[in-house]
Amino acid sequence: MQKKVKPNATKETLSVTDYIKNVDRARTVDTETLIKVFSNVTKVRPKMWGSGIVGFGSYHYKYDSGREGDFLATGFAIRKSGPTIYIMPGYNDYSKLLEKLGPHKLGKSCLYLKNLEGIDLVVLQKLIEAGLKDLRKVYQVTMK
Repeated sequence: MQKKVKPNATKETLSVTDYIKNVDRARTVDTETLIKVFSNVTKVRPKMWGSGIVGFGSYHYKYDSGREGDFLATGFAIRKSGPTIYIMPGYNDYSKLLEKLGPHKLGKSCLYLKNLEGIDLVVLQKLIEAGLKDLRKVYQVTMK
């Protein structure tokens, strides 16, 4: 009997413009700044993944468990606590860059910021570039 594999619930959805309209006004500038930073690095237009993640590019994954799907290659979400930056391969080898970034907290593939104040955006661009480079080592990344 073949095991049923649950599909990824996070898929491309509504427009980024609609998302920005619904972002808390205090976070609008951070949202627009992050769109510019990610667009500059990726050279693609942002797309929404689920109801709250602004993604750039995508990759197809397939795990040994049989689960497979498509997910954003990189992106961010604006949360009540502040911006969350997604670097999909994780932040294992980026300690030198992270030291220069500014105030942040780390998760496996998430970088948590309170806001963009004190964040070095050039370093953030380098983190995004490094994450995409590492992701391409493992998966086929599509930028469109």
